[in-house]
Amino acid sequence: MITVTLNRADFEYDIHSLVKAFYPGQDVSVSAGENLPEGEAAFLLIHYGEGFIEIRLSQGESEAGGPLFSRKFPVDFSDRKGTKNRLKQELYQLLEEYTGESLPWGTLTGIRPTKIPMGLLEEGRNETYIRSYMRETYFASEEKISLSLEVARRELKLLNKIDYDRGYSLYIGIPFCPSTCLYCSFTSFSISMWEKRADEYLSALEKEIDYTACTFRNKKLNAVYIGGGTPTTLSPYQLSRLIRKIKSSFDLKHCLEFTVEAGRPDSVTEEKLAVLREEGISRISINPQTMKEETLKIIGRKHTVKQTIDSFHLARDMGFDNINMDLILGLPNENIRDVEHTMEEIKKLAPDNLTIHSLALKRGARLKMFREEYENLTFENTWETIALTERLARDMGLSPYYLYRQKNMAGNFENVGYALPGKAGVYNVLIMEEVQSIVALGAGSISKRVYSDGRIERCDNVKDVALYMEKIDEMIDRKRKLFEDKS
Repeated sequence: MITVTLNRADFEYDIHSLVKAFYPGQDVSVSAGENLPEGEAAFLLIHYGEGFIEIRLSQGESEAGGPLFSRKFPVDFSDRKGTKNRLKQELYQLLEEYTGESLPWGTLTGIRPTKIPMGLLEEGRNETYIRSYMRETYFASEEKISLSLEVARRELKLLNKIDYDRGYSLYIGIPFCPSTCLYCSFTSFSISMWEKRADEYLSALEKEIDYTACTFRNKKLNAVYIGGGTPTTLSPYQLSRLIRKIKSSFDLKHCLEFTVEAGRPDSVTEEKLAVLREEGISRISINPQTMKEETLKIIGRKHTVKQTIDSFHLARDMGFDNINMDLILGLPNENIRDVEHTMEEIKKLAPDNLTIHSLALKRGARLKMFREEYENLTFENTWETIALTERLARDMGLSPYYLYRQKNMAGNFENVGYALPGKAGVYNVLIMEEVQSIVALGAGSISKRVYSDGRIERCDNVKDVALYMEKIDEMIDRKRKLFEDKS
């Protein structure tokens, strides 16, 4: 346990994120107040004084008897952004000196590292200025500055097609899966338990669809994303029912992308793909996560590598020309050689999109909740592994187009979406950059209202499927309150 104590509560999240980046394998505790529990010594102490901050590590003493690693510096607390940046800079340099390690992203620990270069590009700043700013303010490496600039430019080009004020996107969640993966914290339930009530669930969804279509009838629908869970756990008839309901309820002439996740290869059939083709779905996902058979068994995915390959070839043969595949780095008992094998197998398939995630364990994941049951598993992810995946993705002709991090992601790593020219996922960029409202329907989904001044408000649907169906009118009322005119 890495323990940090503050003399008063301030900037706890930023401190926790940065310390965790240096110590990804450790639990990090940040608490306000000078007094620690009896017998517990703080590793790091931060004192907010009158016009200054002092940081001290409890490890080691200088010849004069004081702390060997300490920093004291003036700040203007009325300037919160400036104070936060200075605190993170000084803390970073102290930990860098103590550990002998540097972080490729420097002090940047937020989930949207492209936000900074995007903002500067929109201000009209040139590349030289942006590189200097990110290097001097955040200590980011040249490689990560280049990556964030490349992604920011592609995102801006894509977002230029979007009418923020008059547009919105639609997310529809299908909370059923063939089985629950070991690392998963999304709203998903075994389809075997809910198969007999899936039509009832669709009926509740249709009520939300009717509300949304009426409320947003004068808006432009830019993207539709059916995710989950695994939407293709629905039967061919149910998939057709849902998609036809969407198409009959909304004007899709401004829709740039209609995605359906066929995420689990063991849920993909020719009949279901035929429905998606007949209904004009423009983008699908077939997600292996790994091409190592042993790992699939460990994480609880009830499909084989061969099923992944066969599902992909079937989709290609049926005419799908925009297929995404998801991979996860840092899965249990995998190393860089396993990742390289997976990437080589993916290269043979030549997907149009490839999203490479770094494992992030959230509280709801079985692997997090029952950690003692999985003590024999090892977890390995490195910047060398991430560099390998980038190189091989570029070898496939894929370029990075969106980039984000998640909370609880060990090592301050990143998730990167790669795509062929013209195949970038519109919805992926919209949900990450938070420039447009997203109406989310279904159990466990979260709607987001983005105001013209940048403010964001959210409302969520209950996660429990039975409660969602029972309380569907309440879920609609939550959206009504969120999206009603508040001007």
